[in-house]
Amino acid sequence: MVKNFLIATLCLLSTWTYSQEIDIEGSVSDMDSGMPLLGVNVIIEGTTKGTTTNFDGEFLLTSVPTDATLVFSYLGYETKKVNVAETTDFTIQLQSDTQALDDVVVIGYGASSRRKLTGSVSTVDAESIQDLEPLNAANALQGTTAGVSVTPQSGSPGAESNIRIRGISTNGNSSPLIILDGFQYDGGLNSINPQDIESITVLKDAQAAIYGSVGANGVVLIETKTGKRNQAAEVTYNTYFGLQQTTRELPLLNNLEYALLTNEKYANAGQSLPFPDPTQIRTNTDWQDQVFETAAIVSNNVSVRGGSENTDYSFSASHLYQKGIVAPEKSNFKRTTANLSVNTDVRDFLNLSAKVIYTNNRSQGINSFGLGSVLFNAINIAPTIRPDRFNLDGTIDLGNEVANPLAQINNTFNDFESNRLSGSFQAELEYIKDFKLTARYGFNSSNLNNREFFPEFDFGTGKVFNRPFNQVNLNQQEFYDYTFDLFNTIEKSFFDRELDVTFTVGMTAFRTHGEGLFGARTGVPRNSYEFADLGTATGLGDNQTNGSFVSEFRRLSYFSRVQFSFKDRYLLTGILRRDTSSSFGPNNSTAWFPSVTGGWIITEEDFIGTSDVLNFAKLRASYGELGNDRIPNFLFLSVLSGEATYVLGEEQNLVNGQALGPVANPNVKWETAKKLDIGLDLKLFNNNLDVTLDYYDNTREDLLIPFIPTSGIFGTAAPGSSAPTRNAGTVKNYGFEAAIGYSKEVSKDFSFNVNYNISTINNEVTEINGAPFLEGGQFSVGQLPPARMEVGQPIGYFYGLKTDGIFQNQTEVEAHPSQRELAGVEASPGDIRFVDVNGDGIVNQDDRTYIGDPIPDVTMGLNLSFNYKNFEFSAYSFANLGSDIVRNFERDQPNVNMLSRRLDRWTGPGTSNFEPRVTAAATANKLFSDYFVEDGSFLRIQTISLGYYVPEKALESVGISSVKLYAKVDNAFTFTEYSGYDPTASTGAPIGGGIDLGFYPLPRTFSLGLNVKL
Repeated sequence: MVKNFLIATLCLLSTWTYSQEIDIEGSVSDMDSGMPLLGVNVIIEGTTKGTTTNFDGEFLLTSVPTDATLVFSYLGYETKKVNVAETTDFTIQLQSDTQALDDVVVIGYGASSRRKLTGSVSTVDAESIQDLEPLNAANALQGTTAGVSVTPQSGSPGAESNIRIRGISTNGNSSPLIILDGFQYDGGLNSINPQDIESITVLKDAQAAIYGSVGANGVVLIETKTGKRNQAAEVTYNTYFGLQQTTRELPLLNNLEYALLTNEKYANAGQSLPFPDPTQIRTNTDWQDQVFETAAIVSNNVSVRGGSENTDYSFSASHLYQKGIVAPEKSNFKRTTANLSVNTDVRDFLNLSAKVIYTNNRSQGINSFGLGSVLFNAINIAPTIRPDRFNLDGTIDLGNEVANPLAQINNTFNDFESNRLSGSFQAELEYIKDFKLTARYGFNSSNLNNREFFPEFDFGTGKVFNRPFNQVNLNQQEFYDYTFDLFNTIEKSFFDRELDVTFTVGMTAFRTHGEGLFGARTGVPRNSYEFADLGTATGLGDNQTNGSFVSEFRRLSYFSRVQFSFKDRYLLTGILRRDTSSSFGPNNSTAWFPSVTGGWIITEEDFIGTSDVLNFAKLRASYGELGNDRIPNFLFLSVLSGEATYVLGEEQNLVNGQALGPVANPNVKWETAKKLDIGLDLKLFNNNLDVTLDYYDNTREDLLIPFIPTSGIFGTAAPGSSAPTRNAGTVKNYGFEAAIGYSKEVSKDFSFNVNYNISTINNEVTEINGAPFLEGGQFSVGQLPPARMEVGQPIGYFYGLKTDGIFQNQTEVEAHPSQRELAGVEASPGDIRFVDVNGDGIVNQDDRTYIGDPIPDVTMGLNLSFNYKNFEFSAYSFANLGSDIVRNFERDQPNVNMLSRRLDRWTGPGTSNFEPRVTAAATANKLFSDYFVEDGSFLRIQTISLGYYVPEKALESVGISSVKLYAKVDNAFTFTEYSGYDPTASTGAPIGGGIDLGFYPLPRTFSLGLNVKL
């Protein structure tokens, strides 16, 4: 009996021992495609013990307790837990997680999960881009990305946009670096089809230091769409048709109002009246109505995407045709694109991919922005002139600049065409486990052909538009650049997977080359655009010109980045880049750009942990130095581009020849951006609420400033010469950013998403060496520059006279310091009273001071989306607060038309304290002052879209996967107090931006669209 008991006990002990630990073999694959997944983490829950799957998705885990739980996790898939005691089949399938896929962020020469990201990075996904469906991909960033400002250069068809990240830091080129599918892309973003874009990522802080000398203005990374593995060919067709119209027309005077106020001008000047009997005027032309039209826009896009087990592919083609709301037959834009992508695993250890993008842009344009533009003339021409009076002789004198805008349109002929081929070829070789070598060649090849014809025409005596002879201009340019990247990435884990290390080291070579030919000739037969060519033109004399250029630039870079993750909670990244640029001379051709970023995932700490309220919290900080080399080439060399007169020969004849141009500066070097960022990332309430908070400080040192005064012994006053470009300034931008997003699936039928972001900007010039200030911009004709860069002020602030109401009577005029020096005459009752800022008892140009700032104090974006059953609704909006804008579209001639605000002019004591009297006599009222500076704050409803998905059951019989019908309004509403066409009007210049010279307004577009997927 004892023997039997011992045997039974030994058996039980043996069984018990066996049941405690077992070896587990299994495999992991994708649930949808069945494709094996390589590198899936298989961890015993509560421990650091685990393994990863091999190329076939297989894994082996030894000595696993039978009461253990295995955790299967993989980037882009939902985490799955399996109780060992409850199964013997460890064939695991993982479901792809769309939200997790969105968390993969491109950071340059690699990617990172958002969880481990230590820099300030914002991303716009394909869904948002699809909702917005912008004409220019840059506009997808406006209102969706904190700290990023996007302003259109014009509302004309095909116009580009200015992108500014965290303010304006330089007096030079402030545009960010664009990286398209891994290579540098210097073409306009209107050349990229937005429907081909998978994501747009913005690197705003020291994370961009991996791009060294070209990352100072921030980096925009664009990834285009690719196919998916193990997916049958998916065919999509997207189309929409829209009608565009102007959002507003300015309130101008009609014929009677114009005649009465013009008479009043002359009466106040003691001159005879130009309209003795205004009631007899029969012509009342609404010139804005004459030039504005309703214009069409049509877009078609088709794509085919799919893949096999080892290869994925993508092909798309699109065509966009947009007419302008001003002169649509002379102002239009056509964009045709084709995009091909192939990605294949040649071997388990070798991946090859290729992407090629072709774009053809063709446009015609009118003079759309500036003094003398079509809208400038439409605003200023008299309503008493008939539309068919192309020659204004015999009508009221409007000065030499204002012409009939319809005649201007009729005499505009041009054709601009660009063909661009861009692409990249990439090979990834995993030559040892966890060691990957990547080689990538990216290129851009552009061909530009421009033709302009200026017919012989007489707009009226003395008009600046007059042409006594016709002329044809031809311009052909070719540009080619390439980027070659070679880098090695090592990913290793140490100390039982507690320490993860990713190390990237590599080099980049960039070269760009350009050539151009241009010529101009007169004597085009029949004065016709049809015969406008250099070969047919017969003109002789000085107006026959030709020329050419060749440009070359090179950059060689070496970079390294190491990323540490300890216990999945302590994160550290170090970046170092070395750049050598041909923009700088031997003394400073090479520079080093270091940065460091760190993060602490607070919720991984036991003393904090997670809860239903707090799901994730990460504190991060970064600091680094980046460069800017975007200046004209070879400023360190002396170039024979100037002019001089020489005494030559025995007879000592004077001979005109070439001389040194701008004085060389052999010590010119990089601008350096020192970027500091402190941020906090939170996920709250079951991951429904995302909060990102940032404080940033972006200080730009060694600004490259031209024309700082230099001793005359260098010959800087000679024709074609100028002072050298010097590193002589510092600008500081700092502020706060917050991005808040809340998404909720309320039920199977209803879900919604709300995103809000806000940014503050504080801009200050802290240093200018060698000059008290720099000037820029234009106001009216012949006036002093209205904008400055000066220590202690924002860059490009408005500098002019400060007003203090209107003189109501002669007593006030006599009690005020004399204003005679301003315009050569004393002020009169009804004139603007200017402030004697310096208190010297005289008001003159020395009393100019700060009167405004074009940089907004706050930018915001609010975006909403709702899904109910088969319906989806989205709305995108953004706002700028605290910016000022200069109203500069009114000509200062006595007979031009005026805004209706002038009806509230001063006509006697107490009638007005803001609008001065009207007069044809000399007056200082026309000088640049805060009378012309307005609040440019606005709120714009950018896009409103309503879509409907046809029920799937209704499509099954015809073999269609989905059909979406939608209606959309772009530029729906703009709420602003600005009196011009558009509060975003700006030249985009750092010094001189925010000045409205007659901005072509952004059109409001009503669209109907169809998306079909097979």
